[in-house]
Amino acid sequence: MSDRDSKRAQFDADKKKNYLPLLAFGLLLLAGVALIGWKFIGTGEGKYPLVTAVAGQVSIPVARLDDGNAHFFSYRQGETVIDFFVLKSHDGVLRAAFDACDVCYREKKGYRQEGDEMVCVNCGQRFSSDRINEVKGGCNPAPLVRNVANGNLVITEQDLKLGARYFEGI
Repeated sequence: MSDRDSKRAQFDADKKKNYLPLLAFGLLLLAGVALIGWKFIGTGEGKYPLVTAVAGQVSIPVARLDDGNAHFFSYRQGETVIDFFVLKSHDGVLRAAFDACDVCYREKKGYRQEGDEMVCVNCGQRFSSDRINEVKGGCNPAPLVRNVANGNLVITEQDLKLGARYFEGI
């Protein structure tokens, strides 16, 4: 190879672009947009197992709720997904409440269980499980009417729909 060909090869090599950093940045950007879309738009299925109403009622087997743990569910009302939880309190009563309260519902954070208490994820207030459905208003979990029939905890579709106001877009 002559000096001239060697110089030309050197300049031609400099002109070749490396698209790898651009491709990596593009993939990272696409992944970020997808993650944001998933977080804020979601799948529309709710963050908990989706329950459906049959003949105007949602039925959950009591045997599934006997462990003392809060069990979270989602119910779809049109475009609104309504979240609620059910638990058997230490006094043996099956209780149900929306995963929201009159004070903090705008934050859409709901509750978590710590031992025998439900804790507001937004403000940290604690509520003994035996107070669910007994006390309402403020930051207490918004009560959800429920009945036990034929080995199932039964919640009417109409009662679930009353909680839509806590979960509609704000």
